[in-house]
Amino acid sequence: MASKDPHLLLQSAPMLRQGLTTPQAMRDVLYALTPIVLAALWFFGLGALLLLLVSVAGAVLTEWVFTPPERRREALADNSAALTGLLLALTLPPALPLWMAFLGAVVAVGLGKVIWGGLGGNLFNPALVGRAFLLGTFPIAMTTWVSPVGPDGFFDLSSSLFALPFHAPAYDAVSSATPLGLMKFQQQGTDISRLLIGNTSGSLGETSGLLLVLGGLYLWLRRDLDWRIPAGIFAAAGLFSLILFLVDGSRFPNPFFTLFSGGLLLGAIYMATDPVTSPVTPRGAWIFGLGIGLLAVLIRMFGGFPEGMMYAILLMNAATPLIDRYTQPRVFGRKERSR
Repeated sequence: MASKDPHLLLQSAPMLRQGLTTPQAMRDVLYALTPIVLAALWFFGLGALLLLLVSVAGAVLTEWVFTPPERRREALADNSAALTGLLLALTLPPALPLWMAFLGAVVAVGLGKVIWGGLGGNLFNPALVGRAFLLGTFPIAMTTWVSPVGPDGFFDLSSSLFALPFHAPAYDAVSSATPLGLMKFQQQGTDISRLLIGNTSGSLGETSGLLLVLGGLYLWLRRDLDWRIPAGIFAAAGLFSLILFLVDGSRFPNPFFTLFSGGLLLGAIYMATDPVTSPVTPRGAWIFGLGIGLLAVLIRMFGGFPEGMMYAILLMNAATPLIDRYTQPRVFGRKERSR
């Protein structure tokens, strides 16, 4: 008589199953970013909310359009498109025209993800692909910053948000340099407490260093990121900036300013750790992180832009296949190949 509950169950490998799924991992990142989104609304008001909504809508709509009808439900349910739009929005200036944010989200998903075959096939971080496109196409709009308005100015909307497509936006808010811009072009530092709290000019999601770190700790506890990557970035950026600071403290900032200013925390914790575009081996993760930290500081200090995190991550994304190839452990029972 056949047993419905056999004592011996035979099945093929792998026997070990990871409980974490892609939608769960994406939701964890969204949860970690929630305090940062709230901080963006607190400091930059209703305009920040509009940019976030438009960017997420552009990313989700692009995913829906380019996904076959039979796979649309599954593709949208993994939350990757929404996360891409959210991450892109957090890297944008608060007064950027809404149509640019929408276009950037379309490029982020279309050229950064769909064209590579969808989730898991892309070489570059999609959100940074969208930002790189916007920075190259609209450099003035992408480098025009405004001061935080605070809760009292929550409903104050800049007219630049509603600029017509391909028309030069008119900014009615007072422009303000970011801490990185002040340091690079005027050798003027910013108090670390302001960088931790977030009451500074900058992109929507890069101002509050404390909230970015707390979100990263949540992701680490949830085992949603490889801690070696941000650790490598912080170690390389901190050590390189310390050397430069000791050489010429009047020109180069101290390591604390380097780590908590600009998009270094946002990029190190939420973008460089993207499992699709980062190495899979522990040794490769260290190489990847150290390379990003070194390049970010190098571009900041000696390049034309005050910020270099985006370019550093994209350049190391391109090196990921090579890093994976040369850091794979030797297969047990085989001799190491001669290179």
